[in-house]
Amino acid sequence: MAVSYLGFFVICSVLALASGSSRNRPILSFDEGYSQLFGDDNLMVLRDGKSVHISLDERTGSGFVSQDLYHHGFFSASIKLPADYTAGVVVAFYMSNGDIFEKNHDELDFEFLGNIRGKDWRIQTNVYGNGSTGIGREERYGLWFDPSEDFHQYSILWTDTQIIFYVDNVPIREITRSEAMGGDFPSKPMSLYATIWDGSDWATNGGRYRVSYKYAPYIAEFSDLILHGCAVDPIEHSSKCDNALNSESIPTGSITPEQRTKMENFRKKHMQYSYCYDRTRYKAPPPECVINPKEAERLRGFDPVTFGGGRRHHHGKRHHRSRSSRAEATAI
Repeated sequence: MAVSYLGFFVICSVLALASGSSRNRPILSFDEGYSQLFGDDNLMVLRDGKSVHISLDERTGSGFVSQDLYHHGFFSASIKLPADYTAGVVVAFYMSNGDIFEKNHDELDFEFLGNIRGKDWRIQTNVYGNGSTGIGREERYGLWFDPSEDFHQYSILWTDTQIIFYVDNVPIREITRSEAMGGDFPSKPMSLYATIWDGSDWATNGGRYRVSYKYAPYIAEFSDLILHGCAVDPIEHSSKCDNALNSESIPTGSITPEQRTKMENFRKKHMQYSYCYDRTRYKAPPPECVINPKEAERLRGFDPVTFGGGRRHHHGKRHHRSRSSRAEATAI
């Protein structure tokens, strides 16, 4: 990974993050904050320097990575996804430190899962801490818009005690650090990544529908790139924010009553899967889960086999793909 660290000095931005909004946060040019990860000429920076296209074709996918590691902050991008037949295509916008902590890495994921023509894209969030890849914490949702028609903003707020995922400044998922979650709450510095790759083996109906390269190239467009957090010394893995426990420079997160209502409405209308309610996967919910009876009832009606504990025929199972496997994913 090509990384530059501004002379190894820590940069700790003043973060006003209570609302999860991107307003008044600086938008970086690509060269200021990112480097190409893989994909050769499948990554294209546009003339304004603040927009970038990554594409997937029969040769390879592509992606980029932040030049710095960050320990907490607000990370965001406006993304427009490929249109038409996109089965098997995966666009990922995520944080990870898998290159540094191979056996106990942390990760925060937005994964966008393509679909056959006439079916909607799905969005998946996931959380891994301290190498806990054996416990997937996936949630999956539909959206109230077509993400291939225009740009929409996807954001991650990560603090010492809280993780919030946002779509167009609407919180869709909140994870609060708890004693039950223990070391599985992401706590080590991470880089921010964006990739597009071939997930034919699992992404659409468990691998039933695969990428069709007659529709390639598949192009994902990114703009309004925001890296607003505590940059970290790459050797010491420490930040000035760590030594300013009462400082306003430490990112904080909260959801207003209005935002919470929007989040509850989103989850009621659009959530299609949550690991906490998956009775075929877990006999008892993982200890950090807080069961919402209304969510449980709605998901049971949506999929009585998965969320009601009934029997199912065997289908392919999605296995977690690490950052490195995403970067190396090529056409099948």
